[in-house]
Amino acid sequence: MSAVTRLTLITHAFTDAMQAARFPTDEPLNLLGSRAVAKVDGLPGIEPSCVYQAPEARTVQTARALGLTGVTEPALRDLDCGAWAGQAMDAVAPDQLMAWLTDPGERSHGGEAVTDLVDRVGTWMAALRGRGERIAAVTHPAVVRAVVLCTLNAPAEAFWRIDIPPLTATTVHHRAPGWTLRTTAHSLIA
Repeated sequence: MSAVTRLTLITHAFTDAMQAARFPTDEPLNLLGSRAVAKVDGLPGIEPSCVYQAPEARTVQTARALGLTGVTEPALRDLDCGAWAGQAMDAVAPDQLMAWLTDPGERSHGGEAVTDLVDRVGTWMAALRGRGERIAAVTHPAVVRAVVLCTLNAPAEAFWRIDIPPLTATTVHHRAPGWTLRTTAHSLIA
């Protein structure tokens, strides 16, 4: 019997880009995000033996506010939006935005395609198999979507149909031969 690895992914709190429907940059939490994360009353049931965090300011701040000290993991970084970073979604040409939302291989913005993100996250998940640890990872909704796709062996076309709000926990676990989805987007705010 192989060891069970439990991975709980925690999404960062609100930022100005999230509230304004802008493509993200490396920005901090906004006032709403800081207030929301302050309302989290512990992380019952998570109790990690190992913590990772994405490198962006918003994930580092969220981890710190939750009392988690994590190792920075580049594989957990947000989807690179290239030239669109910082722009409002409605500032992008509608045909370009629609292509990006419907074709997971689209990268005309100069950043990553959704398929690139899914591949990156899948490689990271493969390295976690068999570790027998309880892992917490503070990251981004896009990364959590990619984890769900990898867990379910779902097509990348389903990426935008998975709703992962801020300050939620999604848990998967690995027991040979594969990953199993346990909970999705469980709110951390009581």
